[in-house]
Amino acid sequence: MGRILAIDYGQKRVGLAVTDEGQIIASPLTTVHSKDIISFLKDYLSKEKVELFVIGEPKQMNNTASESVRFIEPFVRLLVKEFPEIPVERVDERFTSMIAKRAILDMGAKKKDRQNKALIDTVSAAIILQSYLESRTAGQR
Repeated sequence: MGRILAIDYGQKRVGLAVTDEGQIIASPLTTVHSKDIISFLKDYLSKEKVELFVIGEPKQMNNTASESVRFIEPFVRLLVKEFPEIPVERVDERFTSMIAKRAILDMGAKKKDRQNKALIDTVSAAIILQSYLESRTAGQR
């Protein structure tokens, strides 16, 4: 069984999280500059078996697409083109940054760490991935 890799795509940074090989535990992986994400993924996939990409889908409170979808959709198309053998699933990412900030605060992180946007992005990716795993376990996927 391969890993599931979650992507929290942003214009500047991309937060990444990954499961263990048993697809049970979601863990923050790293943050990569947006321009480097495809080369990072090629390198990562040369070392690890990934069987699914989970990508955050930005939505507004009324369930319509947010403005940032215009940056994410071209990335998703590129991802599918570059890695056609790996399926892509989308997960609602509303509130993930807020939840990530709260989780970092609850961990007792110092103020400097709480303001680290790269850390927030990787924790957000882990939250997206955990949400996917929980929905799959609940039979929603």
